[in-house]
Amino acid sequence: MQRVAASDEAALEELYARFGVLVFQTARQVLGSRSETDDAVQEVFVRLWRTADRFDPNRAKLVTWVMLITRRHLIDRLRRQAVRPDRMAFDETRMDTDAIRRSGGGVGVASAGESDESRERLLRQLARLPELQRTVIERAYLQGFSLREIAGQLDAPLGTVKSALSRGLARLRELEGIEGGNGAERGGGRA
Repeated sequence: MQRVAASDEAALEELYARFGVLVFQTARQVLGSRSETDDAVQEVFVRLWRTADRFDPNRAKLVTWVMLITRRHLIDRLRRQAVRPDRMAFDETRMDTDAIRRSGGGVGVASAGESDESRERLLRQLARLPELQRTVIERAYLQGFSLREIAGQLDAPLGTVKSALSRGLARLRELEGIEGGNGAERGGGRA
């Protein structure tokens, strides 16, 4: 780690050869997707490179240090994902997949016409929400802002923004059940 702290690239390669598989397996268990796992492993080793001077062999073994950095990075990554929901959350493909799953249908891909219809339905549903709920949902899901950022933009308490998001999403699910043409699903016990 002293060599890594001294910007010795060969030392970083040695560190990767020694711990790369362990970091990869840990990240894969937490993140699931191969591309996210690959990104996380690279980011962990960049962190190790940048924080190498903080490693104290008298306080922890090297494997403990590597796993501590890995754990912290994965937690940070999961928190960022929770605060910045997937921008594709309202993507028509996902909406169609959710509607198909709820209705028990077996079709996996919607036609272009069905996608356009889903998009139009979403826009109608968003327009039916109270202004605060609509604004919070649009900024969080479509523009990628964190709830804390939205609270600052709107000069509103964070709790108010969280409540508006929760109520708005619940109302969208309710409207999807009504406009989606399957009112029976609302009380049918399906998740």
